[in-house]
Amino acid sequence: MDNKLRIGRVALGIAVLASLVAAGELRALDNGLALTPPMGWNSWNKFACNVSEDLIKQAANAMVSSGMKDAGYRYVVIDDCWQVDRDAQGNIVADAKRFPSGMQALADYVHSKGLKFGLYSDAGTGTCQNRPGGRGYEFQDARQYAAWGVDYLKYDWCNHSTQDSQASYSIMRDALKKSGRPIVFSLCEWGSTKPWLWAADVGNLWRATGDILDKWDATVKWGGMGVVQILDTVDGLQSYAGPGHWNDPDMLEVGNSGMSLTEYRAHFSMWCLLAAPLMAGNDIRSMTADIRDILTNKEVIAIDQDPLGRQGHRVKRADGLEVWAKQLADGGRAVALLNRTAAEAKVTASWTDIGYPEHVAAKVRDLWAKKDLGEKTGEFSAAVPSHGVVMVRVEP
Repeated sequence: MDNKLRIGRVALGIAVLASLVAAGELRALDNGLALTPPMGWNSWNKFACNVSEDLIKQAANAMVSSGMKDAGYRYVVIDDCWQVDRDAQGNIVADAKRFPSGMQALADYVHSKGLKFGLYSDAGTGTCQNRPGGRGYEFQDARQYAAWGVDYLKYDWCNHSTQDSQASYSIMRDALKKSGRPIVFSLCEWGSTKPWLWAADVGNLWRATGDILDKWDATVKWGGMGVVQILDTVDGLQSYAGPGHWNDPDMLEVGNSGMSLTEYRAHFSMWCLLAAPLMAGNDIRSMTADIRDILTNKEVIAIDQDPLGRQGHRVKRADGLEVWAKQLADGGRAVALLNRTAAEAKVTASWTDIGYPEHVAAKVRDLWAKKDLGEKTGEFSAAVPSHGVVMVRVEP
């Protein structure tokens, strides 16, 4: 497909989306943010409470030097444990030992790298690590975050007692709007109250699942989920996602050593097919070349960032072999052949599975091999490694 035709189809897709929004057929938080899924880095999966000013500065530096910024990553987000108290006026207080220069100076440093700065809080009285929460201080906290230069707020759901989730998160939405600063609002209530049914006009993204584990296939009693459990949970929610409002299957575990490179490649591929927020959670200061190459594959990231904003979904499954597809703004499809079994297997996607007539001839490109596979008619097949994926772009 030539560039003029591709650009024309992208423009048409955006125009159709705009008309749906104008007609009121799609509801979304009207803050003009996260029109494609947010991309960045969050401290929690690797560092948990062990956060500091030095770590965040080093992470910002690494985001630039590793090529992640060039690949589209922008947000540097400090998760739980940066806050220790409130002062006599009720203002949230950062840990002065770990953040001696203060949050505004740290935000300025992150901004100086051409990046955006994010923080974490909680809709309850305390965070998940029992630091001060935001309940009752929403407008005061929002003003403080805006003054510090915060661009992204992750808002958790611990210590919430009998609060109503929609009402609680709506208060902070209103507070952020009144703060005068554009701040992406990330709801993190773990899918416990079906936020996809109500959160599109409350936040820019909402957790649709339990917490991710650095495992391919696992569950734990407290609610942690492996990659395949998350895929099963999110599939079927695609109608609720779109520009400015995204289902969030949790942050990436790529590079945290609990899975193989094949599994990490599949994990990243599927998150991109899901139009998921891409929040890296590894130590990006010291990642291997293989992990960097997964996180910075621009052709795969382009699927995640496609402006039509469709969330991909499973279109075929049999005996642990699956086909997932995502409609793209230029009329093409992103297709993932996923093998959940313990051995390599052949997986086939027929054109009728992905929304094309059987007789159509289409170009196929392998997004990990970065190789054109020629023109196919009717179907595409590939040998897929155990716990792996073959991801292609199909263009009639």
